[in-house]
Amino acid sequence: MTTKVKTPEIHLHKKDLPDGLVFEDAIAVDSEAMGLYSMRDRLCVVQLSGGDGVCHLVQIAQGQTEAPNLKRLMEDDKVVKIFHFARFDVMILKHALGIRTNPVFCTKIASKIARTYTDRHGYKEVCRELAGVDISKEQQSSDWGQETLSDEQLLYAATDVLYLHTVREKLMAMLAREGRSELAQSCFDFLHTRTDLDLAGWAENDIFAHK
Repeated sequence: MTTKVKTPEIHLHKKDLPDGLVFEDAIAVDSEAMGLYSMRDRLCVVQLSGGDGVCHLVQIAQGQTEAPNLKRLMEDDKVVKIFHFARFDVMILKHALGIRTNPVFCTKIASKIARTYTDRHGYKEVCRELAGVDISKEQQSSDWGQETLSDEQLLYAATDVLYLHTVREKLMAMLAREGRSELAQSCFDFLHTRTDLDLAGWAENDIFAHK
């Protein structure tokens, strides 16, 4: 049985997080861009939640190359950053703002390693099963580069981080049960090498393949 999406408390910030904002232990993170090719499509929004129903959205300006408070948080090794498909977000944060996010937990990688009984590992499907909520992906392909974001876009962006803490907790239990926690952690640790390869031109080539 699934429930409707909660109405989150949303705070929209321009260019960076405000001074003095503190997160503890783990924070859910996602990003929105003009497309899926980080070398071409600019970063537009970074959304974050501490798992308390409050979401902070940072709108990144065109041509912006730094966000000091966001960088400080994303590189804080005491705070785990939870993503779904971290490969894209880690890469675009690195390319656009010079941020090397650490440490990382990717719920999509964890889902693929733990939920081997299914091939449905999208955020919508994972949230439906593990968080019991039916989310909408309607705004996924909207124009995130516009100066004023719609209420629908703000809600969509916030929803993408609203349930990641719950999903992570369920996946951690499944990984431990199946004896795959260390394997998942090794994949998370490899993400910076993977994204360095992506940015250097090896996005599609499997360098481990024999051919």
